[in-house]
Amino acid sequence: MGSHGLFQHGGEKEHHQFSSRPRCKISDNWPGYSLDLFTYPQHYYGDLEYVLIPHGIIVDRTERLAKDIMQDIGDNDIVVLCVLKGGYKFCADLVEHIKNLSRNSERFISMKVDFVRLKSYHNDQSMQDMQIIGGDDLSKLTGKNVLIVEDIVGTGRTMKVLLNNIEKYKPKMIKVASLLVKRTSRPDGYRPDYYGFEIPDLFVVGYALDYNEHFRDLNVSVFTKSLFYFFGVS
Repeated sequence: MGSHGLFQHGGEKEHHQFSSRPRCKISDNWPGYSLDLFTYPQHYYGDLEYVLIPHGIIVDRTERLAKDIMQDIGDNDIVVLCVLKGGYKFCADLVEHIKNLSRNSERFISMKVDFVRLKSYHNDQSMQDMQIIGGDDLSKLTGKNVLIVEDIVGTGRTMKVLLNNIEKYKPKMIKVASLLVKRTSRPDGYRPDYYGFEIPDLFVVGYALDYNEHFRDLNVSVFTKSLFYFFGVS
């Protein structure tokens, strides 16, 4: 299945005011791909609605993000902070693409990869008390070039808190890459420096994105999850 199908039928390229690069936007009326066209674990039959983004398109888009990152911050040493758990698959693939491009380029990125987990309460008042678990001492980021890799950004509140925490240690540069960005009702919603796809406000699983630790084994494509699952029907 060619990489152009998604954008011809249901998506469009969009320019945002904060960047001159084209962005991949999946429209609200994009019907997705039928589950019958793909294979997925039998124990999830009935839990999924359709394939939103097939694996091949994710691979192609991730490679392009790697190229953009190389163009922007090549010839630098960077610390990649992967936000677990959902970000591990995208992070691994993105780092591998950057390494491959770096080997065949006059520009070179030396990368150190570290992992963090974010833990916060669900009410807005306690967002500022978010805990950053794991990773090296964040004070070691002082003067460093930091690339945060996340799976999905919704309202962006959590990412803003993480950025504020890291900025206290005065890194030389901070960039954020996310596989997905959800369109939300907030016009001032945060947007990362690099992202693969802007999607409608849907609940998605697959490619390491989960629902209560389920669906992580859908590790190749991004699916939309059936709403029946929320109500315990599936």
